[in-house]
Amino acid sequence: MRRRKSVRNSRLRTAVTTTAVAAGSAGLLAGSLYVVHAQGRSGGQEARLAGDAQAGRRTAAPATGQAAARAARIADRLGDRTTGAYVDSSGRPVVTVTNATDAAAVRAAGAVPKMTRRSPATLRRMTGALQRAVADIPGTGWAVDPATSKVTVWTDDTVTGARMAAVQRTTGRMGAAVRMVRIPGRLQTFALGGDAIFGQGARCSLGFNVKRAQQDFFITAGHCGNEIQNWAADQQGAEALGTTVESDFPGNDFALVQTEQGAAGQSAVNLYNGQAQQITEAGEAVVGQRVFRSGSTTGVHSGSVTATNATVNFAEGTVTGMIQTTVCAEPGDSGGPLFAGSTALGLTSGGSGDCQSGGVTFFQPVTEALQVFGAQIG
Repeated sequence: MRRRKSVRNSRLRTAVTTTAVAAGSAGLLAGSLYVVHAQGRSGGQEARLAGDAQAGRRTAAPATGQAAARAARIADRLGDRTTGAYVDSSGRPVVTVTNATDAAAVRAAGAVPKMTRRSPATLRRMTGALQRAVADIPGTGWAVDPATSKVTVWTDDTVTGARMAAVQRTTGRMGAAVRMVRIPGRLQTFALGGDAIFGQGARCSLGFNVKRAQQDFFITAGHCGNEIQNWAADQQGAEALGTTVESDFPGNDFALVQTEQGAAGQSAVNLYNGQAQQITEAGEAVVGQRVFRSGSTTGVHSGSVTATNATVNFAEGTVTGMIQTTVCAEPGDSGGPLFAGSTALGLTSGGSGDCQSGGVTFFQPVTEALQVFGAQIG
């Protein structure tokens, strides 16, 4: 299960210009760890939705939504006594356990218990060893796979020679408890979005509109907030949106932007088909869950969650506690929303690949951002 992280490198921004969030068709902007600069593409591209043309209709009632939420709640109650939860191929919520008492409790709560082959403590020692030995190698990362009780370790195409040898030395000592995966291309951050947001010659995406102490804000990626202080809805900066007041990256990847009075958007996601998906709550992602992402570069795409509590070593630094998915993304999608039905799950951070050939994308869990900022969805 995902562990909470302490906030590092959080920076309080002085508001120089008071700006606002433009509502748009979805009332929000979106983004990713792919940052697009001024010469980049500036709008969502409906033509890029091949294979997901019906995404707007499908998001209303995802088949795994209730099962994922149930699995996440049960795993959270078990705490350190579980290696995590997932949704199996039949759509059933599965929670890993270490003893018969917990198995009975999981069954009574409406999920399927699965006895873990390796203890949570053993898997934590393995990820701790990886953190000490591999965290300074960009293009690497890892996460516990609850279905197999193994640690999946990935490397991108930039990890070669002495760096690959260092990874292999560390994982070799762990034997069959590790599964190595090669990710094509280069792990990188993005920046664009569901509805595009601009500033300082770059573009990202708005994640979700939120409220804190009855004031209006939106959240986006921290690697965007580090770079941009004053946001606008257009590349020329004529339509002011908001001012970054807090940003945290690396370590985490979230930022809080305060909007101009009276200009807050609705709690919804742009589906790029003339419709919007209302967002009513925030939740935890679960392995096997079907999810959707909205971004201004590539529109709406779907995929599944392949890991939670993942560690990703970008060139800019290490980010922990991430959601790993098969959803594609490209530069400009950074900060954009990951969601399932009406539930907010994450903010687009970074990954590898594109939406022609496919790829791997990582997301900052939205529940942690809301907790740190003291904010609420809607």
